[in-house]
Amino acid sequence: MNSDIKMNLVEESFKGLYPEKIFEYKSNIKYSDQFNSYNANARLRNKTIEIRLSKKWKNIDSEIVIGLIQSLLLKILKDKKETINTDLYRIFVKNLHMAIPKTKSNPALEASFKRVNEKLFFNAVEQPNLAWGQNSFSKLGSYDYHTDTLTISNIFQNEDERLLDYVMYHEILHKKHKFKSKNGRNYFHDRKFRNAEKQYPDSEQIEKEIKKLAGKHSKLRFFFGRWF
Repeated sequence: MNSDIKMNLVEESFKGLYPEKIFEYKSNIKYSDQFNSYNANARLRNKTIEIRLSKKWKNIDSEIVIGLIQSLLLKILKDKKETINTDLYRIFVKNLHMAIPKTKSNPALEASFKRVNEKLFFNAVEQPNLAWGQNSFSKLGSYDYHTDTLTISNIFQNEDERLLDYVMYHEILHKKHKFKSKNGRNYFHDRKFRNAEKQYPDSEQIEKEIKKLAGKHSKLRFFFGRWF
C-alpha cells in the first residue's frame, strides 16, 4: 500500500464523519508488530494524524478498517458520532473471539474459569485465553476483546480462590455482555452489567476482602520501594 492510498484511507474516514469539512491534516498509517492481535491507536500532533495498526488489519475489509479509523479519529478529536462503518467495526470486534486462537492458559486460572462458568453461566461461555498479569493492586483484571484474553492480577496467585473467582466472574461478564455503544462511545459497565455483577453470592463481603488485600499489597510495594 503506497503512501497516497494510506492518506486517502484516513481522509476517506474523516469525510465519512465530517462530509461538510475540508480535510486539513497530514496523515499516515503504520502497520506494526508491536500490537497484540487487532489493536490500534492514533495520535494528533501539529496537524498530523498518525494511525498505527496491528498488521492483522491488513487483510480485513476496508469498510471495517474505515470504521476502526473513524473510531480512533473520534477519540483524538474528542467527538461523538456514529456511522455505518463504526457499527461494522464494533460488530467485527464483538465477534473476534470466534477467530482468535486459544493459546494461553494456566492451571489455576483455568480451574477458576471452569468453576465460575459452571456455577453461574451454565458452561455457556467459551473459554478465552487466560493469563496472569502484573503484580497490580489497582488493575485487578481485564478482558481484551481484540485478543480474547482474560488477565488477572498476580496478587491473587496465592490467595483464597474465592477472591480469584469473584474477579474472574467480573471479567467473564465483560466477555459475555461485550459493550454497548452510544454516540460513538463504548460503555462497558451499563445497568445490565451492574445488575449481573450483583448476582454473585456474597459479593459485598468479597469486595471488602479484595480491598483489604489490595491495601496490603499497596503498603508492601511502598515499603520495598522505599528501603530496597
